[in-house]
Amino acid sequence: MKRISILGSTGSIGQSTLSVVEKYPDRFSVVALAAGNNVDLLEHQVRRFKPAVVSMFSQGPAEVLKKRLSGMKIRVVSGIEGMIEVAADDEADVTVSAIVGTAGLVPTMAAIRAGKTIALANKEVLVTAGELVMRECAERKISLLPVDSEHSAIFQCLLAGENRDVRTLILTASGGPFRRHTKQDLAAVTLAQALKHPNWTMGRKITIDSATLMNKGLEVVEARWLFGLPPERIKVLVHPQSIVHSMVEYRDGAVVAQLGMPDMRGPIAYALSYPERLEGVSPALDLAGIGTLTFEEPDTERFPCIALAFDALRTGGSMPAVLSAANEVAVTHFLDEKIAYGDIARVIRSTMDAHTPSLIHSVEDALKADLWARKKAEKVIENGR
Repeated sequence: MKRISILGSTGSIGQSTLSVVEKYPDRFSVVALAAGNNVDLLEHQVRRFKPAVVSMFSQGPAEVLKKRLSGMKIRVVSGIEGMIEVAADDEADVTVSAIVGTAGLVPTMAAIRAGKTIALANKEVLVTAGELVMRECAERKISLLPVDSEHSAIFQCLLAGENRDVRTLILTASGGPFRRHTKQDLAAVTLAQALKHPNWTMGRKITIDSATLMNKGLEVVEARWLFGLPPERIKVLVHPQSIVHSMVEYRDGAVVAQLGMPDMRGPIAYALSYPERLEGVSPALDLAGIGTLTFEEPDTERFPCIALAFDALRTGGSMPAVLSAANEVAVTHFLDEKIAYGDIARVIRSTMDAHTPSLIHSVEDALKADLWARKKAEKVIENGR
């Protein structure tokens, strides 16, 4: 029985993780949950899975939850201290890091330092402080298992050979809802259109990242740290069917791919059960029914966020943290309908152009770069340039 703590339990990954736990009650139990401010959903999760400790982002919702759960032997905490308590819970074997954004960095590091196996679904942890995080894992002999479908696919494909024989990592992207849009079409994109992903059901922020292809850019940075390959050996291909989740090309010319239906329960279950595989996690794949799998190069003129991510990765130091933070700010403003879809890349580029990169030696350095970028991005938006 593996005991699980979940950071971000009310988000899409958190809910999918709990559905896996519910399907395999003889394999997993939940000991701690951390969420944002969705009191109703977290209360439902607590009553169903009965963790010993739960945390909410803000104190007010935490007090409301505490009153609703009176009589139950559950500790209710809040804030960053609460997230850290959940992440490093003494009873947990595995911590699922699924909080969206840089907010996941500090509790994930706390889980690493507490000796937990990490099931990582938060891209920004490695984008913001990848070298630091991976060094901590190596020094403490902590397993960090990818939950993103693309990185889980690469992780599985790498089992087919030796790391020294890898030539290229090939991340696949659905292309999002605007794959066939012209520049003129993209200039008129609405929020409602951007939130309609053709293949995946995800949270609002990651859905917008998928529409701009920044999601794939962040995954490129993440892959660099997860698998230790430089940017020139990481490639992106647009694959609209979302059946091939990623591939690894070996030096003898062989390409190993991982295929499956677009269902996050598959990679989540694999991270939780590794090195075992569980029976009947995802729907069966009917290749004959699908019929055709296609691939194409991404268009970085129409979708410049991929190029921005590669630029940040090549620059190194604090620049990926700046990329990530500026993107969070821009996406938030787009979700609030305060800027246009096309302004997202503009805000990120302007923020990166204004930044002088520095080395990341600590979590504090990463958070300092993140804060600088947020303030700069806000100014870029305010000034309209």
